[in-house]
Amino acid sequence: MDPALAVVQPLPKLGVVLAAAAAAGALCDRSERRRAVFTVAALVLAAVLLVGHIADTAQFHSISDDRRKLVALCLLGAFAVGLLAVVFIRRPEVLPVAAVAVLPFRIPVAAAGTTANLLVPLYGVIAAGCLASVWRALRAPDGDSSPVAPVDGRGPGLMRRAPSLLPLALTSFVVIYAVQSLYSRDFDTALEQSVFFLIPFALLFRLLAEVRWSRRIVVACALVLAALALAFVGIGFWEYGRRELLWNPKVIAANQFQSYFRVNSVFWDPNIYGRFLMLVMLAATAFMIWERRTRAVLAAAVFLSVLWGGLVLTFSQSSFVALLAGLAVLAALRWNVRRAALAAALGLVAATVFVLAFQSTLKIHLGSSSGVNKVTSGRGSLISGGLDLFGKRPLWGFGSGSFGRAYRQERKGNQQQAVSASHTMPVTIGAEQGLVGLAVYAALLAAALLTLLGDGAVRMRAPPPLDGAAGGSLVAVRAALAAMFCALVVHTMAYAAFLEDPLTWVILAFGLAVAPHASLAAARARPFAPAGEPLAAPAR
Repeated sequence: MDPALAVVQPLPKLGVVLAAAAAAGALCDRSERRRAVFTVAALVLAAVLLVGHIADTAQFHSISDDRRKLVALCLLGAFAVGLLAVVFIRRPEVLPVAAVAVLPFRIPVAAAGTTANLLVPLYGVIAAGCLASVWRALRAPDGDSSPVAPVDGRGPGLMRRAPSLLPLALTSFVVIYAVQSLYSRDFDTALEQSVFFLIPFALLFRLLAEVRWSRRIVVACALVLAALALAFVGIGFWEYGRRELLWNPKVIAANQFQSYFRVNSVFWDPNIYGRFLMLVMLAATAFMIWERRTRAVLAAAVFLSVLWGGLVLTFSQSSFVALLAGLAVLAALRWNVRRAALAAALGLVAATVFVLAFQSTLKIHLGSSSGVNKVTSGRGSLISGGLDLFGKRPLWGFGSGSFGRAYRQERKGNQQQAVSASHTMPVTIGAEQGLVGLAVYAALLAAALLTLLGDGAVRMRAPPPLDGAAGGSLVAVRAALAAMFCALVVHTMAYAAFLEDPLTWVILAFGLAVAPHASLAAARARPFAPAGEPLAAPAR
């Protein structure tokens, strides 16, 4: 297990473990005041770890050496976050809408000698939301400090109840990842994964899980997602018409040698762009198949046709497969599980037969490992290499974040190959974290699916009330969330980025709030609620 690595960089490693523990406390502790302390600790530790990580880079020195510039940036950032926190304190319902609005936006930032595309706007929203939450906890330590008060004045919010399996599973993943970074062959990557993704997104989950989701908030979030998707598709159409991309040199170079032209809109990667469109399409489809008003159904169909055009131009096979998986889940929930499963199986068999029968026409050759590797854009070698790594250390793996370095070191002839992950989530986890990490990953998937799909299988002892009266709208929302999560999991089998994607945490947080109030067993043949109908009834 490379025990000697555990004593290298002791302070940063201790900081990562403490930051993960603080995030765990923020997720699971029932005391409002202690959770506020944990939240502040997680934010401060993450910031200190990040600054310490990049302190010796030329990019950081270009800012820190100019004190006036550094002070100006710090003051500007603090002012922006403070102003946003004031908005969240006065208008708590703005928080989930703001979080959804900034989810897709990544800004190139130079860190640790390289340029990374970071979710800077989302980090600002998370920091402001945490400050607002801490302020409410200090102002009302003995009362309900949840962001949106219930209409009937009932008791405290979700995170002050006994935690369900889902927050515990998420907490376990974050903590185990931090612990297994202690002996990682690439601790720097593990630190970046924790600081940039796991810890801030855990705090985001906590903030969204506290929200008393009303129909107005849900509709606002849906409209924001729809507007963003249309805007991104419009940019994608412009890129395709001009045959030029805004950025990503790798895709630009690849387009010069392909018979087709891939677009990525404002996203860095066409697959991430495709994932976003695919998830929005599933949400719109859920609305359409539970809706009975003709005009609304036609409007959703037109919207879906536009997004489908944008998705096709990404040429993202992983997004296409994930979309089909999500549609299968929606069909099973809306109509019949057995028929949907049978149709999905028949479609899979037909596609397999078609590919095998027309390999020469499709210009693919599956009879050899090189042919499979070419069809999968090199993923075949990465998967086989990841399985080899897992076989060498099946119990504990090579450490969190270590896949790329361990892959190159164990395969001596690939020292210069750029590798960050296997692009297949279980393989990456197995190679990095072994059976320990795979067990936590499986438990997380089980808890998430039970929360999103199980009718009462995973419930809080006394779930928080949601604003309004129960109706078909809540069932459609829950079905959409279940389909989106299943599709996202399928997408991670070909592109990874599971808990590194904030959409995963948003879907799970919303699903945890909605699950106790809607029975999917009664979902079939139920229309979407009219515009004036509230979202869900207070829990009894």
